[in-house]
Amino acid sequence: MQRVTITIDDDLVAEIDAFMAGRGYANRSEAIRDLARSGLSQSNLEVAHDRNCVATLSYVYDHAARELPKRLTQDFHAHHGLAQATLHVHLDHDSCLEVTVLRGRSAEVKAFADHVIAERGVRHGHIAYMPADAGAHPHHHHPLPALPGERVGSGHRGLAPADRKRRRS
Repeated sequence: MQRVTITIDDDLVAEIDAFMAGRGYANRSEAIRDLARSGLSQSNLEVAHDRNCVATLSYVYDHAARELPKRLTQDFHAHHGLAQATLHVHLDHDSCLEVTVLRGRSAEVKAFADHVIAERGVRHGHIAYMPADAGAHPHHHHPLPALPGERVGSGHRGLAPADRKRRRS
């Protein structure tokens, strides 16, 4: 480990101390190391154009801005492969918050997020990236065990025809 001496203004030191207190850090070195790692990781993902990632795109917008909801909907439909899910929150009479999970190549995710944030009527926007390298952790789906009364392989969730009718009613 190496010792590095840096100069930080008083306001930033106060923010770091508040960060430490809120997260339970024992000393500034640990907090600054974690902040540096986080910043470097974020920066690496932003410039790693050939890497798969997941990201959260958060933005606040004026829902009354001319045609903005329509433009956003069209943008998301045009990039349906990137947008996995969106949470929509009404903040007040004029403002909405949306948080969207994006998944894809980091360059495509960044370009789409930058486009959304730059839309006229979007007041604030932020994107946070996380690595999502395909194949790093294989994901296998396992069939669910049959419920009592189910027949496996019937093509309709395994239920016998009489049971399907009962379940619908």
